[in-house]
Amino acid sequence: MYLYQQDRHFFAQIARDLIEIGVAELESLGATDIHPDHRGIRFQAEEDVLYAIVYNSRLITRVLAPLIRFRCTDTNTLYNIASKIEWRDFFSTDHTFAVFANVNQSRIGHSQFAALRLKDAVADAFRKQCQKRPNVDPETPDVWINLHIEKDVATISLDLAGESLHKRGYRMQKVSAPLQETLAAGILAFTGWDGRVPLIDPMCGSGTFLAEALMRYCRIPAGFFRKRFGFEFLPDFSKRTWQRVRQNADAAIRELPEGLISGSDIAKQAVLATRTNVNRLPYGKQVDIVCRDIADMPEIAPSVIVINPPYGIRMGQDTDLAALYKQIGDILKQRCQGSTAYIFAGDRRLLGSIGLRSAWKKIIETGGLDGRLAKYELF
Repeated sequence: MYLYQQDRHFFAQIARDLIEIGVAELESLGATDIHPDHRGIRFQAEEDVLYAIVYNSRLITRVLAPLIRFRCTDTNTLYNIASKIEWRDFFSTDHTFAVFANVNQSRIGHSQFAALRLKDAVADAFRKQCQKRPNVDPETPDVWINLHIEKDVATISLDLAGESLHKRGYRMQKVSAPLQETLAAGILAFTGWDGRVPLIDPMCGSGTFLAEALMRYCRIPAGFFRKRFGFEFLPDFSKRTWQRVRQNADAAIRELPEGLISGSDIAKQAVLATRTNVNRLPYGKQVDIVCRDIADMPEIAPSVIVINPPYGIRMGQDTDLAALYKQIGDILKQRCQGSTAYIFAGDRRLLGSIGLRSAWKKIIETGGLDGRLAKYELF
């Protein structure tokens, strides 16, 4: 019996700055015994709840099912113990697999070498039992195996998503440095937007905020386009339960009212990318998207405004970003009275140029950047 089968405990990998709202999301999806830690969130879930979490979560990156945990001070121990796992419980030689690993504060100090030893253990176990081994596919394997070693304790897990959950499947085109889907969903969760007022993104880029807002309002599962899931390789996977969970989630999808979500961008290429991406989603054609400079933004009725303005790494050239951020602040103050704006800046120093007093700021570090999300109430 594997670890997850003994206590029904799983592990959610999630961006550190999204853990708080990730806990709330897990609770809403039915998880219990939830415990955040420095790497993510541990939780308990029965079969149907587990499938629902993997299918619906907008914030989590990966969900791991622990198979075995053991003391591990060297790679020979890792190889020997991993070789004894009955890998045929999960997949066959006709499937492909890959291993991703991380190590921390352990005598095994190199994550790539640890991953290589685990890969060898899996392949050799199959070769010994079947006289054939499955192929490794580091890009799109059928099965993802996770190895985590911390303080000389190793945990081998199966990835229940199959690939990172931020890959929604609607992004067919993109512009430079697009916002990751899980981060955009997290920012929308911080706004608390529930569809009672319109949502506007006047610098929409490739439309990630708009697509995530559409999915949020219409209750479209985050895994709506996903063809397969890692949990289908669990030895106790129930196809009947999974079909029921998916049908119930899809039945809850609702229509998007006209004019509720809209966006614009100065770049024609960005507008084209946004239209392509958003239109892939149910009701995407009801999102209003226009090509327009934010300087030409008209006065608006009370709305929620979300903006991810350019910052250094996104521009690729010398630009007076302070002047751009000041312009955004002036436009919000003059044309958006009664609204609430949320600005995510990859460089927190640029928020000082907005010229408005923020109601709060939240740290959101991403891609090595010291980012901030700021809320502005526009009285």
